[in-house]
Amino acid sequence: MSGQSLNAGFLSPYLDSLGGAKFTNGPNFAVVGSSSLPRYVPFSLNIQIVMQFLRFKARSIELVTAGSGNMIDDEAFRNALYVIDMGQNDLADSFSKNFSYAQVVKRIPSVLREIQNAVKTLYNEGGRNFWMHSTGPLGCPPQTSYNSAARLFNEGLCRLCLDTRSDVKGANIVYVDVYAIKYDLFASSTKYGFSTPLMACCRYGGPPYNYINIKLTWSTRLSAYSTPRTLFDFFCSG
Repeated sequence: MSGQSLNAGFLSPYLDSLGGAKFTNGPNFAVVGSSSLPRYVPFSLNIQIVMQFLRFKARSIELVTAGSGNMIDDEAFRNALYVIDMGQNDLADSFSKNFSYAQVVKRIPSVLREIQNAVKTLYNEGGRNFWMHSTGPLGCPPQTSYNSAARLFNEGLCRLCLDTRSDVKGANIVYVDVYAIKYDLFASSTKYGFSTPLMACCRYGGPPYNYINIKLTWSTRLSAYSTPRTLFDFFCSG
């Protein structure tokens, strides 16, 4: 969305580098399900920053020096906008493992430390512009304890941004309240054209929440919208 607003287009995925992707606008390191903890699992924030980003930067500058037009140079890395959207999967994964609310909240400082370490690593590599996303509402529909944990995380992230500004001179660190943006979609749903804001679009079962087992969801939806009508496991049935 931000890339479109800047008329910069979508960023090429870092892992698509073997396919000859162009990185003139920068890379996208995002991976579905990634989290900050534990540190040494694919694709944690530590792996994305320390291993992937640092390698990408070194290789990119090397290729630019050799005449490549598909990469970015050292000046572009200094002027780049670094967007960090991390934390939601840490919270959601903890709740999915039946951690108590107290256990989830206890992990928040560790998650925030990983994010702060990432910012400082990028800063030490010349990064000066940071766009920090808070986490959005959790749950389907959002649940009270989940959202309480999300708000606590966001309060900590906002403080982290304030504290880090004093540690990294000359950096621009912007905190973006994604929680408020997304929650407004629920609270003011009719303003945005939604008539059933609490019904999940990715599930099955009808009102009030449209929530049944996800396998049944996809099985039913794919069967209903395929031509010819084909069961979900058709290609797995040998």
